[in-house]
Amino acid sequence: MRKGSRIAFDVGTVRIGVAVCDADTILCTPKTTIAKDKYDADLYEAADLVDEVGAVEIIVGKPVTLAGNSGKSAKMALKWARGLRSLVTVPIRMVDERLSSVSAHTQMSEAGMNSRQQRQLVDQQAAVVILQQALEYERINDRPAGQKL
Repeated sequence: MRKGSRIAFDVGTVRIGVAVCDADTILCTPKTTIAKDKYDADLYEAADLVDEVGAVEIIVGKPVTLAGNSGKSAKMALKWARGLRSLVTVPIRMVDERLSSVSAHTQMSEAGMNSRQQRQLVDQQAAVVILQQALEYERINDRPAGQKL
């Protein structure tokens, strides 16, 4: 397993959830939620976060269908990741994020959070799920998850 902190982004149409892991890749935690902005302020905020946490790699969730197809959401996430790519030097990997939001809602419900509390944090928790899945894939397969952008 490669050492170094990672940062993950769950890109939605309105918000972007952000999660990070420690340099030993043991603990994944929610970081923040970024508001999407038509003037790309969200990309600059994301790039600042990459620098702030000293990430060695960026994971961006790619929302594919259960059948594995890319739809409108996947294209939006890829476009966003390409925009971020122009602002950072850290490698970016697109990782399948199927059911990450469902997992996030389930985890939050099991923690006793009501739907109103979940709405405020689900994007961050989905980013945690994406990051955890990417790290677990790498532990098992001895290679990074997803596709390098």
